Amino acid sequence: MGYRVVVAGATGNVGREMLNILAEREFPADEIAVVASARSTGDQVEYGETGRKLTVKNIEHFDPAGWDIALFAIGSEATKIYAPKFAAAGCTVIDNSSLYRMDPDVPLIVPEVNPQAIDGYTRKNIIANPNCSTAQMVVALKPLHDAATIKRVVVATYQSVSGAGKAGMDELFEQSRNIFVGDPAEPRKFTKQIAFNVIPHIDSFLEDGSTKEEWKMVAETKKILDPKVKVTATCVRVPVFVGHSEALNIEFEKEISADEAQKILREAPGVMLVDKREDGGYVTPVECVGDYATFVSRVREDSTIENGLSLWCVSDNLRKGAALNAVQIAELLGRRHLKKAA
Repeated sequence: MGYRVVVAGATGNVGREMLNILAEREFPADEIAVVASARSTGDQVEYGETGRKLTVKNIEHFDPAGWDIALFAIGSEATKIYAPKFAAAGCTVIDNSSLYRMDPDVPLIVPEVNPQAIDGYTRKNIIANPNCSTAQMVVALKPLHDAATIKRVVVATYQSVSGAGKAGMDELFEQSRNIFVGDPAEPRKFTKQIAFNVIPHIDSFLEDGSTKEEWKMVAETKKILDPKVKVTATCVRVPVFVGHSEALNIEFEKEISADEAQKILREAPGVMLVDKREDGGYVTPVECVGDYATFVSRVREDSTIENGLSLWCVSDNLRKGAALNAVQIAELLGRRHLKKAA
């Protein structure tokens, strides 16, 4: 006997990827329902490469009673309306929005990092999925933190336009084409031209001059990894379609060499170390697309501080940063609590 699973927001980038990954990983689902807003009702979406097509239902009229798990990719405003309804009906919500991430009664989970925290899900019957940049970063940090205790992290992100949804991807494509033919490349989704440019601004500005995206990385890392870890982030949108990259500088309490770090990362769950000190001996966003792993390259010692390392981290943000992590949470929930599938 398997699970009855709902994917909410099934017509968006992340929702479609959730369906792909459920199919790829052969998640033990006896039944899949796909729901979205009224304008998508009646549309069909593919269940990965299984050949099955699923018809989208209107979330406003969907009855979640009797369903086990709902993967939400519908944004904070819609989640605020529907997540409590699904949760109250006994359907555990795994939410990809930022709405519940810092709620003390909602676990914020990256299965490779803090699987035990999922045990608190019963307080609201909701589990939060972290920010895409946070997810890949903590996967890389966790094994190093266990080995040498991280004091401080300085991270600069290079975030792809897919993090801003289909509109972001369309804008990069259209601006690039317009520039080649000499047409105007006016920004609509982003605050400045994204084609052939980088924008040091993701989400809204806060009073201290940081952005909400940067605050998320700080606060979420503390909740997932360790509240004592200090984090400072600069988040940058770059003209890449899919795949977020991060340059990390890490200060540890204990001594750790680059060689030791490489050995640890080579064995770490969810991490793929690709670190040859030669031309092309590292991973870029283009190569990570469609993969489950968080790739780590360029591991080296930082001689400007005691016990410091620098490294490069790349992952498919639509997968590990969103859809894959949500499905992994569903798998973890099944193993630890629901236990319906053999």
